[in-house]
Amino acid sequence: MNTADAKRVLETALICSQQPLPVRELRVLFNDELGADTIKTLLQDLQNDWAQRGVELVGVASGWRFQSRPEMREYLDRLHPEKPPKYTRATLETLAIIAYRQPVTRGDMEDIRGVTINTLILKQLEDRGWVEVIGHREAVGRPALFATTRQFLDDLGIESLDQLPMLDNPAQQASVLESLNHLSATLQPGLPIDADAPHEEEAAVTAAESGEVASGDEAGPIGTPS
Repeated sequence: MNTADAKRVLETALICSQQPLPVRELRVLFNDELGADTIKTLLQDLQNDWAQRGVELVGVASGWRFQSRPEMREYLDRLHPEKPPKYTRATLETLAIIAYRQPVTRGDMEDIRGVTINTLILKQLEDRGWVEVIGHREAVGRPALFATTRQFLDDLGIESLDQLPMLDNPAQQASVLESLNHLSATLQPGLPIDADAPHEEEAAVTAAESGEVASGDEAGPIGTPS
């Protein structure tokens, strides 16, 4: 198989896939006759081929995928006028703490934010597939350790946490995640990030967070990714 045919096979598989495809799966297309380095070179060639189009080939945490370019957003919004879910400040700050300081326990989050973290907030983030329990700290009560998932990185359109900007406080970090949330919902409207949560659950979270804000919602510096 020549280079042009190999690129056409990769292009077809990536366009037809609803999920990012890692290099190891792309090698299956060629019965493992092409090595990982060759596949990566072909993917880079494809990126160049699509450089002047409205769709781009990008690498994210789970693999490679095609997505629309940011400048196409205003036009695609006309086809999909529904806005992505809005997350409260408390939810985004909790997500930012997990993203920038993981692995962390619920107690760690509460110490950083200075308020009690409502259980519904963590449940909402878990249901979205953005955070998960990866273990337990060897301490009294063996509290759960939370970390972000590959889905979180995929939905934000990045390959690793190193690509998150280095910011010093929860408010700034939450704002960045909110911006990435809205952008990625436009780039990938079919992803779970854009799915509607049950109204009852959203209302319960909002009500709980409103109570939390009333009791004090200022947080100290969160630091930079470790």
